[in-house]
Amino acid sequence: MSRLRAEAPSRPESEAELVRRAADGDPDAVRSLVRTHNRRLFRIARGIVGDDAEAEDALQEAYVRAFRALASFRGDSAFGTWLGRIVINEALGRVRRRRPTVEWTDGMEETTQAEIIPFPGSASLPDPERGAAQRQVARFLEQAIDALPSDFRTVFVARAVEGMSIEETSALLDLKPETVKTRLHRARRLLRTSLEAQIGSSLADAFPFDGWRCEAMAAAVLTRLGLPS
Repeated sequence: MSRLRAEAPSRPESEAELVRRAADGDPDAVRSLVRTHNRRLFRIARGIVGDDAEAEDALQEAYVRAFRALASFRGDSAFGTWLGRIVINEALGRVRRRRPTVEWTDGMEETTQAEIIPFPGSASLPDPERGAAQRQVARFLEQAIDALPSDFRTVFVARAVEGMSIEETSALLDLKPETVKTRLHRARRLLRTSLEAQIGSSLADAFPFDGWRCEAMAAAVLTRLGLPS
């Protein structure tokens, strides 16, 4: 009888291990972390700045700041929450430059001149992730979300579009859970019950950031970090 035994499947690498490898300059770990968090963070940034191109720029800059400062990540919160706060701060900083009344606490040092690497043709290439049948509905939804007041919009994107829990949204935005609930309720009222009923099943298709856009972001971050892509 054969004594050969099938190899045990490899254990999925934990995020803590990926963070440790990324801190050591491992490009594969950086790429994996970017892929994991890209969609959620893009949607959060997009919900704040209200523009695809500026959200991509803000996200890229936030990634670079975060990966250059991994030594300051102590694990007191989830890595995604820590990263999300940096993205929010970067996005709000851009809004602040347009509207000086926006305020946010920042635990990171401000960077100097941004070194954003442009995404080749990102403004003109068709988006392969959005089906033709859903394109009009998704755009209508995005416009409706963009019209929300910024405080309500950010909470709505985190909770209703991205599906984060009240606790996750509260930690990410540094808000009380009651405030999250109130802002989400008011956002839903502004969007109208009829709108939610019509396009509720299409929420997951709003502000896509998968496929080539995700890979382009990972490549740009690696380039700016001086790592092979």
